[in-house]
Amino acid sequence: MLRHICNIKVDFRGLDKIPRGAVLVASKHQSLWETFALMLVLEDPAYILKRELMFIPFFGWYAWKDAMIPVDRGRGSQALTEMTTRAREELARGRQIIIFPEGTRRAPGAEPNYKFGVAHVYADTGVACVPLALNSGLFWPRRSIRRYPGTIVVEALDPIPPGTDKPFFADMLKQRIEGATARLIAEGERELAANGFNRVPSSPRARL
Repeated sequence: MLRHICNIKVDFRGLDKIPRGAVLVASKHQSLWETFALMLVLEDPAYILKRELMFIPFFGWYAWKDAMIPVDRGRGSQALTEMTTRAREELARGRQIIIFPEGTRRAPGAEPNYKFGVAHVYADTGVACVPLALNSGLFWPRRSIRRYPGTIVVEALDPIPPGTDKPFFADMLKQRIEGATARLIAEGERELAANGFNRVPSSPRARL
């Protein structure tokens, strides 16, 4: 439907860089799109998501049944401990844990705001982390019913092996994701311009 109704295509790149089995996948988060689309290319993913989403009819029921990992943000450090415990349980089953390091959607080009949680999960679970860059927010903007024709690109980057020092890991993860995401946004903006959309409200660099 996305392809035929909205004229939005999808290009997954670098999937061969994602190890099989248990791994942490840290993805840029710009749109509703990646909250379900990454399931198409991972063996058995488990999303880390805010607890409130578990109570949405149908979506939440599926999330409970598929053992997604809810986080009660109101519980502070206890929530971080519970999240890591659940992540270890699912990794022990050979699943891929998907985490959005910024915790919420950020518009393309917005100042990044990475949280500490991803480094904590990485250090405590002892698995490799695959950074994911994308440009989905250009074509499926947050807080909007508009869709723009073009190609959503998701790119898996070189995995960060387990055992990296937490501060160094956090800095490396941010640099890799943000650098690749900026490149994909520029690529997407050129495509939008070619399709006659020179200004997209979701991009701070191109406000109406």
